[in-house]
Amino acid sequence: MNYGEIKNCDIANGTGIRISLFVSGCTNHCKNCFQPQTWDFNFGEPFTRDIEEKILKMLEPDYIDGLTVLGGEPMEPSNQQALYPFLLKVKEKMPNKTIWVFSGFTLEEMREEGGYSNCDVTEKILGMIDVLVDGRFVEELKDITLKFRGSSNQRLIDMKKTNEQGCIVLWDN
Repeated sequence: MNYGEIKNCDIANGTGIRISLFVSGCTNHCKNCFQPQTWDFNFGEPFTRDIEEKILKMLEPDYIDGLTVLGGEPMEPSNQQALYPFLLKVKEKMPNKTIWVFSGFTLEEMREEGGYSNCDVTEKILGMIDVLVDGRFVEELKDITLKFRGSSNQRLIDMKKTNEQGCIVLWDN
């Protein structure tokens, strides 16, 4: 997996102060995507163990609330394979930090047996996420007043409650 950018002290992509990892590769190709360069799986730099350690170090301060993973598309199957062991490390070393994931795939698509974005680690990743922002950006539904998303079809899903209750529970700050 490659990544395009790592943002330290990001306040735009989730609650509080976060570290944001922008992964490369996306097959959704949303019209007027704000980062079309990240569609290319080879964009940016390789996501190495050194980069993992750098992000873990960036997450250490108490004032950092958590990690946000976006892209590109984190839930592309090849990206999931690379992200799963890293997210596991984050949860093991820093269980109080939250994990937000932004995906163009809907939760239903991710959970669809045999669906493109469903692979052997999908449910494991979904079990580690605190908030999932799901759904493709739709230019015709663009709304700049929405919190943490660009178009009105996108949802902020509280994954802990969703997994506990067995139905989609929207996140409510």
